[in-house]
Parts: sequence; C-alpha cells; structure tokens
Amino acid sequence: MLPIDSADADERLQDVLREGITAEDLPAVFPLLRGRGLLRAFSALFHGGEAQVLLRLLVLRTLGARAHAPEWTPAEIRDQLAFVEPVKLETVVQRLKEHELLSWDSETLRYRISPLGRKALAAVSTLLEFERDDEDGLGYLTAQLAAGQAVGRISADELGHLLSRLSELKEDFDRAVLSGSEHRIRRAAARLDSVWTWVEKGTEVVRAIADSDELDSAKHRLAQAVGRAQSALLRQAGVFQRELNKIDQHRVHLGRTGLSSSDLVAWLRSLTPDALTQYADEAHRLPIQPPFVQDQIALDVAEYELLERERVAAESTELPSAEATPTTHDLPIDEEDLSPLLDWHGVLAAVTQPFELTDALRGDDYALSAYRLSLLGLLGDPESSALQGPTADLARLPLKLEIEPRLVDPGLAAIALVSAGRLHPKEPTDA
Repeated sequence: MLPIDSADADERLQDVLREGITAEDLPAVFPLLRGRGLLRAFSALFHGGEAQVLLRLLVLRTLGARAHAPEWTPAEIRDQLAFVEPVKLETVVQRLKEHELLSWDSETLRYRISPLGRKALAAVSTLLEFERDDEDGLGYLTAQLAAGQAVGRISADELGHLLSRLSELKEDFDRAVLSGSEHRIRRAAARLDSVWTWVEKGTEVVRAIADSDELDSAKHRLAQAVGRAQSALLRQAGVFQRELNKIDQHRVHLGRTGLSSSDLVAWLRSLTPDALTQYADEAHRLPIQPPFVQDQIALDVAEYELLERERVAAESTELPSAEATPTTHDLPIDEEDLSPLLDWHGVLAAVTQPFELTDALRGDDYALSAYRLSLLGLLGDPESSALQGPTADLARLPLKLEIEPRLVDPGLAAIALVSAGRLHPKEPTDA
C-alpha cells in the first residue's frame, strides 16, 4: 500500500464538502491538514482488522523498546520476532517503512524508528499506560495538560477537553444524588475516589497555568473555568456524605438482627439471576402476612396526606392588595408638652432684681435643671428672637446672663457643682 498523495487527499476531502466550500477556508479543517503526516501515520497503524493493527503495534513497540541500540538489522528483527510468521513480518516492516514510521539507512543497512514513528509510539504508549487505572480518562487529560504546562506549550484544546470531562463527571454525580438511590450514590462516591488524585493534581496544574502572565485571554478564561469545575468536583464528596446520612436516617432495620434494608438490597444485587430464580421457586404459594406493612412508614405517609397536604392547599400565598400612600395629614402627631418651658418663661418674666443662677436652676430633678440651663443660652440671641414660638418668646425676655469662671455648690441633691452666675434685668441702655 503506497502513501496517499497530497493532491489526492485534497481531492477526496473536497468531494465530501458542499459546492463552493474550500477545505483550507474552514478553521476546523486547517489543523488537520497541517498535521496530515502524523494522521497518515496513524492511518497506516490502525487501518484494517484488529489482528493486523495489533501486529503492527507489536512490531513498532518491539523495535522502539531497545534504547541502548536503536538500530536494527533485518536479521535482528527476524530473530527478535521469530514467533511471527516471516511473510507477515516482512509485510508489516515494509508497510511501516513506506509510511515513514521506520527509516532505512542505506549506509549501515539498518532500520531505526523515525521521528514520526517515535511520536506515534509515545502517544500509543501513554494511552496504554493510563488505560489500566484511568477508566474515566481524567488522568490522561490531566497528564497531557501538565506536560504542556511544563514545557510552556498550553493548548486550548487540552483545556477544553479537561473542562468537558469534568463537566460530564459533575453531571453524572448530580444525577446520582437526584436519584436518591443509595447504590448509585455509593457507586458515584467510589468513582469520585478513583479520580480524586487526578483532580487534586489538575488543580495544582491549572493554578500554575492561571497565574502565568504569558497566557492569552481565551486560554486564561478556559483555565479559570477548569478551576471552578475542579472545585465543584472536590465539594462533591460532602454532598455524597450528606445524602448518605439522610438515607441512614430513613433506613428500615429488619427486627433485632442488625441488618437493614440496604444490606438486603446489596445482598440481592450480589446474586446471579439463577440464584434469584431458585429463591423465587414456590414463593407464590406463601400467604401474604399483614405485618409486611411497616407502621412507621405508614404513619409518615398518613401524616403527609392528612395534615401536610391539606395545610399546603389551605395556605394563602396571594399578595395583599395595593393601598394608597397616606398623606401627612393622616399621620398621627404627638402633641409636645411645653408646660416646663411655659412655667420657666413665667418665672423669668417676673425677674426684676439680680437672680442667682443656683436659684434659677433649682428644679425637681437633674433633667429639669439641665433643661433650664440650656435655655438660658438663648437669652438675647438675635436669631432665636426672630423666630416664632415659646422658645423665641423666652429669647426676647429683657434679661442678660452673667457667668463667672468658678464653680459653686448649688446645694441641690442632683447637682454637685455649677458655674457661679446670675441673671440681670436689662437696663434701657442695654436694650
């Protein structure tokens, strides 16, 4: 089988496209055309039946496994693979040579794995290595991303593949939780445990990628999305545990044996169909006993049907009708008690002689004395006198306040010290 000519490949690809569409103009096709040589190598490896594919991979892996002496003579190949039929072996070697997976050195008359063959061999070896304990494929995708990050070649495709796989796993886990099945939740929890190491390693790799200053905006957004998906997956263990705790609360125990309904279900799942049919023989002849009804479950169902359902149906969830905003005239206004001010105004209006401050402040309690002292500061204030009301009337009284820079004992139980001073009636000259 000869290599496919590039013109033939373009012509065949053009045949599957609609009229007027050129393969080179499609962004999704361009990377495939650029890697045509590598794809042709994989086509040479995997084209045909399973036995032929396995034989080609066997020959290529055998020739690539000898690291200390990478070159092979035809006799060495025949001796190393003596268990393969000679004609079939010669055909495979020629096919690998024609598709540039093997190179022939005419000077030394030896075969060696070509650089293209090394790439294909490394890719296949990596896939086979992760196939043993990586059923979900998360390990392989994480390893590819870590390798790219280590050499500074981050691929948006690798980030996208990892994000898609994480989203698929999260959706599978959410479905297991929504099912309410203990078996599905435990199986999903075991599956999460199997990929836990890869998720943690992927978190470290993605954190290093996201902190890189050389990353373009599109890849940076993908890295952030991968980090969020990994965080959601790491939180899933707590979700599984909460759901299992809820199931444990409603688990039905079978008498005093210590067994539960979950144990019975697990045991039934472990039986083969033949064993189940043996236990079912003549089961239809057994009479149905009334104790098969669980009274606790029946009470729970009855409580919901008789009480909770009726309460929900009778509950009113309608919003109250709209009401007009009340005006200020309708608002309740408390009338202010001005009797202390009016009484104080009458006392001060009757002052005709100098009046000591200690006597002027004498009241029933400290609050009243402090209130009177605060009002004395308004005497003669032009701004307060220009207003209307009882406070303005007090400010217009013909009195002036004289305060000395010393403190005296007023002789009141509620006041320890007060400034010395007195009130004087204003003289005509003062007015």
